[in-house]
Amino acid sequence: MWRRGDGGEVEVLLVHRPRYDDWSLPKGKCESGETERNAAEREVLEETGLRCRLGEELPETRYVDHKGRPKLVRYWEMTVIDGAFEVNDEVDEIRWLSVKAAAEALTYVHDRPVLAALSAR
Repeated sequence: MWRRGDGGEVEVLLVHRPRYDDWSLPKGKCESGETERNAAEREVLEETGLRCRLGEELPETRYVDHKGRPKLVRYWEMTVIDGAFEVNDEVDEIRWLSVKAAAEALTYVHDRPVLAALSAR
């Protein structure tokens, strides 16, 4: 998710997940019969309370989670249509940050190329 800040600088949204005590890009899993694009919209809404418009696809990430399972995550550019954040079971805080500040705040190195690709556009 991205927006233009007050000074015109691109800002991206990071979420804090208390269960893992990490800062990451919003993400989640597909439900049965759901497309990956629909899952991305639903998961962002559930985690952030923000309804978004999907844009172009960004690079995917691959990693092994803390339980040793291989993961593949697909990302899309998103812009906010409406909504408001409320603390929920998965996310207790969100932050809009410059691309540079977001790259420094991200817990996982494998998320940084996604930001770099967004910034390059």
